[in-house]
Amino acid sequence: MEKQNNSMVSEFILLGLTESHELQIFFFFLFFTIYTSIVLGNLIIIFVIKLDPQLHSPMYFLLANLSFIDMSLASFATPKMIYDLISDYKTISYEGCMTQMFFLHLLGGSEMMLLVAMAIDRYIAICKPLHYKNIMSNHVCIGLALVSWTTGLVHTTSQMIFTVTLPFCGPNVVDSFFCDLPRVIKLACTDTYALQLLVIANSGLLSLFCFIFLFISYSIILIAVQHYSTRGSSKALSTLSAHITVVVCFFGPCIFIYIWPFSGVSIDKILSVFYTIFTPLLNPIIYTFRNKDMKIALRKIKTKNVSSISIF
Repeated sequence: MEKQNNSMVSEFILLGLTESHELQIFFFFLFFTIYTSIVLGNLIIIFVIKLDPQLHSPMYFLLANLSFIDMSLASFATPKMIYDLISDYKTISYEGCMTQMFFLHLLGGSEMMLLVAMAIDRYIAICKPLHYKNIMSNHVCIGLALVSWTTGLVHTTSQMIFTVTLPFCGPNVVDSFFCDLPRVIKLACTDTYALQLLVIANSGLLSLFCFIFLFISYSIILIAVQHYSTRGSSKALSTLSAHITVVVCFFGPCIFIYIWPFSGVSIDKILSVFYTIFTPLLNPIIYTFRNKDMKIALRKIKTKNVSSISIF
């Protein structure tokens, strides 16, 4: 296909995680298992929330959106990475590389804002319980979800609109298992200093500001929780601990990678695996196995299905 940006590069070579054949086989089975668990786990959450009327609340509406984003975030590059682990031809087309970067930042930016929306929801539920239903209406929930997706779209478009115009004439080796802005733009045959600053200002500062906002929000909520009864405090702390775990595991690697995106530190590759593969796995584990309402809903659906089978 003829490149519209006059690029001489038609594909990029992905170095992957390791050159060791034994480790590649090990990682193949490990990540295949993890990816399957991510898809199944998050699909279960979405369908359980959809099927159980007791879970038709703002918190679980936002949780279902988070599950969809996590499942999509794990899918933009993981299947390709799993295939490359057993393939001798580890390449990706120019178009495929640009597509990966577009969806990475679309989904990443959307998840950041969705986690902010979930923090707002928990703040209102715990600090203003009497006004919760009036404030967190269906229209507000849909609005928060739309704001999250819009933020992700603006976030990725503002970076990709400059990236796709860069000339790539070689080298074309990406030292990672997927295409990401910090590693790809440095391969361009032109000065990319301004674009590097844009990545820091856009991806890095967005991650940092969202994390600071969430840290302050949860600190306020934790202080407010201390004024509640022991039972209510225990339940609130359990919910908050789950949210905080996801926030730290997601934002930690993002801040490190995008605040210093051109440091060349090898640990970036490990952190990339963490926030694109392991973090999406935390959602079903934390919210399904630790959440009482979700476990009750799962048992109800299981019992209902067993009863239906028994009739036939």
